[in-house]
Amino acid sequence: MNKYARLSLIAAAAVTLVACGEKNNEGAGNTAASGASTEATGGDAVVKIGQVSPMTGPIAHLGKDNEFGAQLAIEDLNAEGVEIGGKKVKFELVSEDDQADPKIGTQVAQRLVDAGVVGVVGHLNSGTTIPASKIYSDAGLPQISPSATNPDYTKQGFKTTFRVIANDIQQGKALGEFAIDGLKAKRVAIIDDRTAYGQGLADEFEKAVKAKGGEVVKREFTTNTATDFNAILTSIKGAKPEVIFYGGMDAQAGPLAKQMKRLGLNAKLMGGDGWQTPEFVKLAGDASEGQYASSCGVPRDKMPGFASFNDKFKKKFNTEVQIYAPYEYDAVRVLVDAMKRANSTDPKVYLPEVSKTSYTGVTGKIEFDDKGDIKNGAVTVYQVKNGKWEVVSTVGGGADAAAPAASAAQ
Repeated sequence: MNKYARLSLIAAAAVTLVACGEKNNEGAGNTAASGASTEATGGDAVVKIGQVSPMTGPIAHLGKDNEFGAQLAIEDLNAEGVEIGGKKVKFELVSEDDQADPKIGTQVAQRLVDAGVVGVVGHLNSGTTIPASKIYSDAGLPQISPSATNPDYTKQGFKTTFRVIANDIQQGKALGEFAIDGLKAKRVAIIDDRTAYGQGLADEFEKAVKAKGGEVVKREFTTNTATDFNAILTSIKGAKPEVIFYGGMDAQAGPLAKQMKRLGLNAKLMGGDGWQTPEFVKLAGDASEGQYASSCGVPRDKMPGFASFNDKFKKKFNTEVQIYAPYEYDAVRVLVDAMKRANSTDPKVYLPEVSKTSYTGVTGKIEFDDKGDIKNGAVTVYQVKNGKWEVVSTVGGGADAAAPAASAAQ
């Protein structure tokens, strides 16, 4: 009889546990539908925000820069004690490494969807951002890129895609016009790394150069993992360009500048935001001196919140900002601003508010057009002088030009 009594007690306990589990699962399901989990210290709702960038590989320094920007935003938001829907929330960053690889980019995008994030900041590269955007769109998740500049990203018609930085139509046009009007160049050679970013920017640069009456004497391509450019540069040298444009990232632009100098190529090297970084100067050494690159945004001293952001960034991470960290920070805060206005962390509820954003962040005023592009995006051209990037001129963004473009050739 004792044996049967024990079995009865065990069975009763099991029924009770199952019932409790079903009740808890039911509650968890309701919470997940609202875009938050209640499993947090002190009973705060946890809201997961995804972040994707390449944190291994040749441009890992840029990926970590993005991640640091997101981490800082999350910490600041949690310190502020944000309340949404009458409940205090705790934000949690779910960070993924896409290795700047489109295939891996789609894999980690699906992983973030499965992890229950309520929005995504990223990816860094256009080549990973564009294919991943379909996955986020299918899941109804808002996605804000702080750095992907290829126009095709926002041309797909998805209601979930946004960017807080100017696109390559604006950037390529500014660079092409600067080469002809500012540097007085007539003969231009172009190299790109055949990525969605590098080739896309090079295409827009070429259009602008030709529209201004310049001649493209050579168009060559490489890869985003190459380190030897001697054959390409030797071919270009015979065409006697005054400017060589490189569409790609700093990991290639640095060695490219060095090899140009070694071959006695006196043309100016120009490029976009992918290598307007401290890392380019480090990689190129004295060959960086005098070279030009642009960045999508106003100069940092014109950004309303950069000084404070920079202080916190250096104190926490003991490193300097590369490029996109301030935009990553703003992208996170734009998502949360939309949640607050919608009074919900549910992506289905707060997504419409993202498109209505009017937010002044670290980088300036952020508003989106009907495609999800930032309105009035600025482009700033820089030159390396004495081992540091210095502003030459700014187009758009409501910023006054730091210097007339024509003066840059001096």
